[in-house]
Amino acid sequence: MSDEPKTLEPAATRPVSTPEPPAPTPDGGRAARWALVLVPIGLVLAALNLRPAITSLGALLEEVSADLHMSGTVAGVLTSVPPLCFAAFGITAPRLARRFGPAAVVCAGMAAICAGLLLRPFATGTAAFLAASALALMGIAVSNVLMPVIVKRYFPDRIGSMTGLYSMALALGTSLAAALTVPMTDALGGDWRIGLGVWGALAALAVLPWLPLLRDRTGAARTERGAPAGGSAPASGSVPASGSAPAGGSVPAAGSAPAAGAAARPMVRSRTAWALACFFGLQATGAYITMGWMPQIFRDAGVPASTAGVLLAVTMVMGVPLAFVIPRLATRMRNQAPIVIALGSCGLVGYTGLFLAPAGGAWAWAVLLGISNCAFPLALTMIGMRSRTGAGVVRLSAFAQSVGYLISIPGPLLVGVLYQHSGGWGVPIALMGGLMVPQMIVGSLAGRDRTIEDES
Repeated sequence: MSDEPKTLEPAATRPVSTPEPPAPTPDGGRAARWALVLVPIGLVLAALNLRPAITSLGALLEEVSADLHMSGTVAGVLTSVPPLCFAAFGITAPRLARRFGPAAVVCAGMAAICAGLLLRPFATGTAAFLAASALALMGIAVSNVLMPVIVKRYFPDRIGSMTGLYSMALALGTSLAAALTVPMTDALGGDWRIGLGVWGALAALAVLPWLPLLRDRTGAARTERGAPAGGSAPASGSVPASGSAPAGGSVPAAGSAPAAGAAARPMVRSRTAWALACFFGLQATGAYITMGWMPQIFRDAGVPASTAGVLLAVTMVMGVPLAFVIPRLATRMRNQAPIVIALGSCGLVGYTGLFLAPAGGAWAWAVLLGISNCAFPLALTMIGMRSRTGAGVVRLSAFAQSVGYLISIPGPLLVGVLYQHSGGWGVPIALMGGLMVPQMIVGSLAGRDRTIEDES
């Protein structure tokens, strides 16, 4: 027994933590070495497939709408389907992962994306097209949630670098689908059905690396213990625990005891949680309006279809470098309101330019709106900073993202309705720009130096 004196701390303040055991590895060391090679390949291929179903359709929305006789309102419904599916199906991913294992569910998600993209070209009516799109988006939703779980499961000591790897792949896939869909469609005969269906081949390729991991269900135990691999990993392809630690250090492990009374406090009673949820929802609204409608805005202004797709790609690719820069900058600041305002100001200038001279300054507006869309990694970072415990981050992430995606659903639909009934893009663009103001307000509130435990 040690003779060193012991210092007793008050029970209410003494941290109680349980070290998280090393990540279990499937089938012993040999399979673990296997996974260290196979899983990164699977992560990259899966991430490449998490947005082409959305951005490829945006590039060809005019042709699809005309061929399937969609009104502007129906096209707006189509652009609202992604956040609806993310909110509805993403919440089922943790339960599926506990039952079948996260790798198996991601494999099934990739198969669903492939099936949806391959079925979509055969749709002869709007209902069938929506159903095929929903199938693909269901696969995206569950995979979105479980990508961070896979990283935590196989690379617990390299969460930051592996999250950066798949985040970059996600942005790359988003940009490539926007830029290449129209040229590929033209090269393959000009039929939009072929131009959209070709992305199913990339999804089929993404299924393969996950097949050897189908029998691995060991991630379920970690999920049950409350690690970030659990029920509320971000549904958007990133994880707050990566690159989003509080300025004073890393986010505590999920085993750390929360502050007294914090665990029992419902998120609906937290002003910080609501501010984050509204900020997440408004930035998601802008992102899905951009992905669904921006190419059409440029095309209606006289920009060629192929160039409009490249402009969307430019907007999306801004997320590649800034997704690494913004979280690191945010964690060095006690209050993230200046970043929120800077990103919102870029959005205001971009939408103003889009309103006044959509074709004349198209490239500048695309860059500015791409910068503004980087409120997404900022939102995830703030989720990680607004709780002192890992368990608190998990609960806050679940609340902010599920409520946020529900908030974002009406935006793309409303833009379609306004476009159809106003006869132009003036009113919809004014709406988009106007939404930046409440986004900056709630984002500034969410960026204050406080945690959900402070509100107990």
